[in-house]
Amino acid sequence: MDSHSIFRFVQGRDSFWRNHYKLTDEANPQWKQVLDDCRVKVTYALSPQAKGKIERPYRWIQDRLVRTCYRENIRDIKKAQLILNYLVRRYNYRIVHSTTGEIPYIRFQREKRTLFREFRIIPPFLSTKDIFCLRVDRMVNSYRKISINNLELKVPRAPLHERIQLRIVPDKESGVSEVRFWYRDNFLGNQKVKNSDLNLVRF
Repeated sequence: MDSHSIFRFVQGRDSFWRNHYKLTDEANPQWKQVLDDCRVKVTYALSPQAKGKIERPYRWIQDRLVRTCYRENIRDIKKAQLILNYLVRRYNYRIVHSTTGEIPYIRFQREKRTLFREFRIIPPFLSTKDIFCLRVDRMVNSYRKISINNLELKVPRAPLHERIQLRIVPDKESGVSEVRFWYRDNFLGNQKVKNSDLNLVRF
């Protein structure tokens, strides 16, 4: 990946107007925490040229997407999405790559070397909800309650005065989030909370 703030915390860039309490990579963005749980190691590219296999297809598609939308007078995002889908399929299945001299899909099928692997839930996690979620840590008070954005939640099995992790799975359609409580490798339970009460925009 590149060093965009979504993917990486860089001291001096991500907190320019604040005192620095953490150095580069000492704070893990939400995206990085998901990959850590999937046992995926992240390598950061320091220049576009360092990840040319990603940048070149993007540039090819981006150039043609803009031109095609202009030529066809497309101004609606849904119609532009159809054009994008067509270009991606054309690039992967029909166009001969200028460097390899092969169609990308055929080359991928011929080459047995790949870093792709089947996804599986690794213990102690119980569900994909424990991996693909928002995370935040909170301290349990003397009443076995935690507070998040001025909302108090009771966690009956939580140890007193210890930090537990909240793994939040928001659902935009229902407007309700499932908050799953974890202490170290132990699942403590879950609660349903309105998205508006959690004020998820802060994440």
